[in-house]
Amino acid sequence: MSSTIINTIINSRDVDFLLHEWLDVAGLCARDRFADHSRETFDAVIDLARRLAEAEFLPHYKTADRIEPTLDATGVHVLPEIARAVAAFAEAGFMGASFPAELDGMQLPHVVHTAAMAHFMAANVATAAYPMLTTGNAGLLVAFGTQAQIDAFARPEIAGRFLGTMCLSEPQAGSSLSDITTRAVPDGEDVLGPRYRLSGNKMWISGGDQDISENIVHLVLAKVEGPDGRLVPGTKGVSLFIVPKFLVGTGERNDVAVAGLNHKMGYRGTANCLLNFGEGTQYRPMGQVGAVGYRVGSVGQGLPIMFHMMNEARISVGLGAAMLGYRGYLLSLAYARERLQGRPAAARGAGPMVPIIEHADVKRMLLAQKSYVEGALALILYAARLVDEQRTAESEAQRHAAGELLGLLTPIAKSWPSEWGLAANDIAIQIHGGYGYTRDFDVEQLYRDNRLNAIHEGTTGVQAMDLLGRKILKDRGVALGLLGERIAGTVDRALGRPVLAAEAKALGAVWADIGATAGRLGGMGDDPHLLDNATPFLSAFGHGVLAWLWLEQALVAVAATPAGGEDAAFYQGKIAACRFFYTFELPKTGPWLRIVDSRTAIAASLPAAAF
Repeated sequence: MSSTIINTIINSRDVDFLLHEWLDVAGLCARDRFADHSRETFDAVIDLARRLAEAEFLPHYKTADRIEPTLDATGVHVLPEIARAVAAFAEAGFMGASFPAELDGMQLPHVVHTAAMAHFMAANVATAAYPMLTTGNAGLLVAFGTQAQIDAFARPEIAGRFLGTMCLSEPQAGSSLSDITTRAVPDGEDVLGPRYRLSGNKMWISGGDQDISENIVHLVLAKVEGPDGRLVPGTKGVSLFIVPKFLVGTGERNDVAVAGLNHKMGYRGTANCLLNFGEGTQYRPMGQVGAVGYRVGSVGQGLPIMFHMMNEARISVGLGAAMLGYRGYLLSLAYARERLQGRPAAARGAGPMVPIIEHADVKRMLLAQKSYVEGALALILYAARLVDEQRTAESEAQRHAAGELLGLLTPIAKSWPSEWGLAANDIAIQIHGGYGYTRDFDVEQLYRDNRLNAIHEGTTGVQAMDLLGRKILKDRGVALGLLGERIAGTVDRALGRPVLAAEAKALGAVWADIGATAGRLGGMGDDPHLLDNATPFLSAFGHGVLAWLWLEQALVAVAATPAGGEDAAFYQGKIAACRFFYTFELPKTGPWLRIVDSRTAIAASLPAAAF
């Protein structure tokens, strides 16, 4: 495949490189779960995703930004093109891409499904949000629901008839889920499980209402009353419920009402709702006030179960952020090749103007973008490959190790693309110059869309506390040790390639520093200020992970270069992006770690009044 094939939404050669030359996804076909597949199957799926994304998702990208969802007495209405795109997505089988054949899924490796989703998110992230949430919703039900719940709700989602949501946040609680007040009162037994009546409010619900699907499956966190009739404080009282828009079987409208729409700076095609459960003013299912919900799992197990979908959603947000940055990179690359402006310094103002890509500073900006977005996509696909290892690796030890690594890297997979994919979008505007911040060029909208991702599914600060507090310190460094072993293996292989020896030594030194900092923090015991500087630690850790993954890619590129042929320029670009990251980005880890090691309280100790 020629390295010059660059599509409007993603570089197909890069996807081919990541899946086949680096991650060896065809090797998964040796496992029973994927035995019916082949590289040809995987390539056909990726090609179909590209064509469908370009034909059905991309054309209404700007239209959906301009014509937002509307709310009237009959509900929320979205752009008709969105409904057509989601229907085409489902008809092509992508809703069930990674689900087993017995649920009418394709039973594809998760890494291949993720690579396919990258195309849809690059083309139109707001429209892609509907199927992204639905597949996560169905996945949770398949993992934790009863057979009756799977048949009634997950199967129609996999078929594309129903769409799904996740209802966590409340106006007064935000990310602090222990403070939710939505109440669930027992209401008897049902073939679909223990039935409850829910009342309360949920905020920021993407896809909370729409006129795309015949039903909506809300997964709602709520608290069951304790023996004294009061809500159990903290997270132990939180349970999870299926609350459909229409009751299955009767088609009766449930007591779920849209109180209003949130108007965001980006993702405008995704209907974002404030939902009221159990008001009884518009709907009274079965003649009673209260939204009918069916409990998933046991009482008090809502958060552990919901984390199944939340963690998938966090990685999906990272994928969306990576792809918004990626498309911005491709657009600015095309613009830089076409835009004539200025002359080489040696020309002293004489002669024809040159494309701006010939200027050193523009090349610097393009390399920065390339290192961010291709690195971010590699990170997400590596995480997706870990999902496949967790599910299908030969030994229990291998599956456990993959799960540990996936848990450790999830905060990075969510936060790093969200921060640095946005940085790539910022650079895309800069390269476009005055055109970049006009609405005529997509890079302006791509930036607005991507700005949300550092907040969606847990802010960067929340991810930092999760990484340092739960995934490293509480884990006592077990998962960190597993990651360290893999990085050490990469360093050893790179030391055997003289052209990459400097990068190998730099990577080893950085991870020694990260490990030492983590060790010192672990020795602080229950210090209340332990997480005060968790975000700089997250920044250093994330850059360390990306440097590792860039060295992994460079190793493949160096090995392939002698026989590169027409792909020689592609491999040259990979090696250059790796070196750029090590030259311009990896040195940032030192200052970040010094801040963490200093245990500075300059922010934490400042009284609120001083601001």
